[in-house]
Amino acid sequence: MSGFVTKLAAALIGGFLVGTGINGFLVPHHLLDGGIIGIALILHYYLDVKTGLWMAVLSLPLSVYAWFKERNYFYSSFQGLIATSFFIDWLSPLKSEFLLPIWLSSIIGGVLIGTGVGLMLRFETSTGGTDLLAYMIQKASSMNLGTAIFLIDGLVVLIGFKALGAESLLFSVLTIFIGGSVASIFYEKL
Repeated sequence: MSGFVTKLAAALIGGFLVGTGINGFLVPHHLLDGGIIGIALILHYYLDVKTGLWMAVLSLPLSVYAWFKERNYFYSSFQGLIATSFFIDWLSPLKSEFLLPIWLSSIIGGVLIGTGVGLMLRFETSTGGTDLLAYMIQKASSMNLGTAIFLIDGLVVLIGFKALGAESLLFSVLTIFIGGSVASIFYEKL
């Protein structure tokens, strides 16, 4: 029972940190995170849809895969997915609270998101989506978790280049690099 409570606490705290990083620091400058969250942000910027809801919808295929491949991790990542999706949408009013320069927003956003993701991964939960994919890649290979997250996230940002423009692309890459580095530190050293 204590393992469940620990994972739930990690999911709630991590989801809160990710939601704060995205809404408080990325959305005001139309920056992207990578992976499923990045795709959901692209949809949010173009179609004004709820980022957290679409993150959950887009994560379903990976969740189904986890159900068959590693069921224990499915249960843990599912609670992280729900918590993160909830906090991303619930904290959306933060988009007008922290009016910082784009460079500072990208750094703070990356640290918050990386801390949230790393904390969840450390306690074998995740936001679902590509964090789950990166965890599976890390388990199956010798690739560092942060490197796997950075590569997956970088691919999404490149896909979103047309929506971003050069400045947002540059700072989105910075956010992802910082987020991946911080997630790796929290995962491996905490």
